Amino acid sequence: MKLLTLNFLTCARKTCKSSADAFPLHPKEAELEQVEIELNPVFIKNMLPRLDWEAMKTLANELGLPNLPAETPVPEELADESGEPSQTLKDLHTLLMETAIANGKLVCGNCSHEYAVKEGIANFLLPSHMV
Repeated sequence: MKLLTLNFLTCARKTCKSSADAFPLHPKEAELEQVEIELNPVFIKNMLPRLDWEAMKTLANELGLPNLPAETPVPEELADESGEPSQTLKDLHTLLMETAIANGKLVCGNCSHEYAVKEGIANFLLPSHMV
């Protein structure tokens, strides 16, 4: 599961839908993997405005990854005058697209429910008593 995906997931329980603590889900016992993907600067630039930057900083910190800038990078500043991708763009690509959780758990900050992640796929099915 790519870290980019985690920026769009929240707890599946109805009781957590209205709670700000249900987002982001917090990784626990996460095994990370790097999967090389071709750099797509347009995709990264278009995704930046959709990201919850505070949640991304929280995820990076909890996973022990390098600290992200305090402010969301400006898409126009991610390439130099010649059109070459900046180091920031390359780092964002590595974090968002190439870094993935292979195995572990995602924990809701509101209800503490743990969602298992196996082979990069999170199980969001809830038992009937939790729906």
